Amino acid sequence: MEIKIEKAKVLKQKPDFTKLGFGKYFTDHMFVMDYSSKEGWHDAKIVPFDYIPVHPASTVLHYGVEIFEGMKAYKTADGYQMFRPLENLKRMNDSAERLCLPEFDGDDFIEALTTLITLDYDWIPDQPGTSLYIRPFMIGNDEALGVHPVHNAKFFIILSPVGNYYAEGLNPVKISIENQDVRAVRGGTGYAKCGGNYAASLRAGKRAEEMGFTQVLWLDGVERKYIEEVGAMNVMFKIDGEIYTPELTGSVLPGITRKSCIEILRSWGYKVSETLISVDDLLEATENGKLEEAWGTGTAAVVSPIGHLFYDGKDHVISNNQIGELTQKLYDELTGIQWGKVEDKRNWCLKVKV
Repeated sequence: MEIKIEKAKVLKQKPDFTKLGFGKYFTDHMFVMDYSSKEGWHDAKIVPFDYIPVHPASTVLHYGVEIFEGMKAYKTADGYQMFRPLENLKRMNDSAERLCLPEFDGDDFIEALTTLITLDYDWIPDQPGTSLYIRPFMIGNDEALGVHPVHNAKFFIILSPVGNYYAEGLNPVKISIENQDVRAVRGGTGYAKCGGNYAASLRAGKRAEEMGFTQVLWLDGVERKYIEEVGAMNVMFKIDGEIYTPELTGSVLPGITRKSCIEILRSWGYKVSETLISVDDLLEATENGKLEEAWGTGTAAVVSPIGHLFYDGKDHVISNNQIGELTQKLYDELTGIQWGKVEDKRNWCLKVKV
């Protein structure tokens, strides 16, 4: 793939890498590539970071035809590394198939990522707990009204130096179990990483925030009975010494951090069950002391301990509102691999020298 590069004439002033927050700052450049049903993918380029001109009738604006991914790059002694990038590509292509968007080639995906990140290498922070967040996304770009599979699309990659996703950092978060709204249903787009799923979550998230909670825990959209996700993360529970996580039924996002946690936990000898978990069984486990730990998993926060579950007017405290021993161990293992401090025995990281 030939990538044309137009360097920014004026570079931005970099933020204080010790006070980044999440998703507030963006690097000097971005990747852009066009697709048409006649030409396929073409015109790959890196250009100065800027606003995107979009036709007022564009498919993405009227029918929500868009998908995205979340990834990270971590600075190393001689360059940087990315965590399981081809897993992100696989999920992006699964999302593309669901929304009738074009799929993207693996070699081209890696070349686009590495060319852009290498160009903006100085934006990768090296403070503890920081990384360069990578946001690939694709939009339908037909310039006509009408509901149909798209014939034109655009693919972008933007970069953002980030710190902790949650203001609490690694401290336990308070979660409200949502019993009014639903995020997704089987047969819908729950397994795809598309904006509509997140837009559907905003009202419940707003209610939870107003009540002092960090996120919501979703129940399934049919029976309102089975646990699905925590906000924008997958969720895991340690119950009576075993690990339980919601089954991927089609309405749950197949998280890459989730998958990595399962592989690590099983290698440590834990029994991990991917199954339907009813809210009643979960709360019973909190009442009888069998729910030992709970945590969310996702690219943004990696592992986030849960200290409180609120449901039907009652607050349930988990692990004395402290980070559990296994949660901490899992966080240390994953972030250690990602930051290059722990041996990458599974060859999960793609290392790039600069």
